[in-house]
Amino acid sequence: MTDAATLDRLLDVIENDIAPKTAQGVAKGNKLFGAAMLRKDDLSLVIAETNNEIENPLWHGEVHLLKKFYEMPKEERADTKDCIFIATHEPCSLCLSAITWTGFDNFYYLFSYQDSRDAFAIPHDLKILKEVFTLDDGGYNDANDYWTAYSIGRLISELPEPDRSRLEARRQAIAELYDRMSATYQSSKEANDIPLN
Repeated sequence: MTDAATLDRLLDVIENDIAPKTAQGVAKGNKLFGAAMLRKDDLSLVIAETNNEIENPLWHGEVHLLKKFYEMPKEERADTKDCIFIATHEPCSLCLSAITWTGFDNFYYLFSYQDSRDAFAIPHDLKILKEVFTLDDGGYNDANDYWTAYSIGRLISELPEPDRSRLEARRQAIAELYDRMSATYQSSKEANDIPLN
C-alpha cells in the first residue's frame, strides 16, 4: 500500500505543478488532463505537463508529457523504470499505450473514467474502450506484465485515520479546482477544432 507521505506528495504535484499548467491550457481551449513524472527514490519532479490538443489532437496530457520528456537531453532524463507516472485522469487507450511503450511499470491517477464522463462531461475514454475494445466501464487489466495502475482516491480510502480524512479533504479541494477548470473548458469548447471535444 502507498503510504500517506507519498500520497501527499502526489497531491502536491497535481495541485502545484500540473494544475497551474492545466489552467493555462484550458484558457487556450485544451481539455483539463495533465500528467507528471517523479523519481521513485526521492519523489522529486522530473517533468509536469498538460493537454495540448489545440496544437495536435494526439497531445493528450500524458502523451504531451512524454513528448516533452523525450525532447530533454538524454543525459538529463531518468530511466522510466525509475519513475512514478502521475495522470490527473485515468489514462485513455492512447495514453495507456504510450505509458506501456515508454517502459513505465506504474501509473497513478486521481480521477476515474467515470469522473471524466460524469463530473467533467468528457465521455470519450469509456466510449472508445467500449466501441473499439468491447470493454465495459473501462475494464482493462490494471495489474499486468507491463505496469500496475493505482487509483489515488482508492489508496486514500484504504488509509487509517487521521490520514484518510486529511488526504480526502485535499483530494476534494483539488476536485473543486478541476470542477472550475472543467466549467471553463465546457463553456468554450465549441470554439476549438479538437475532433473529440
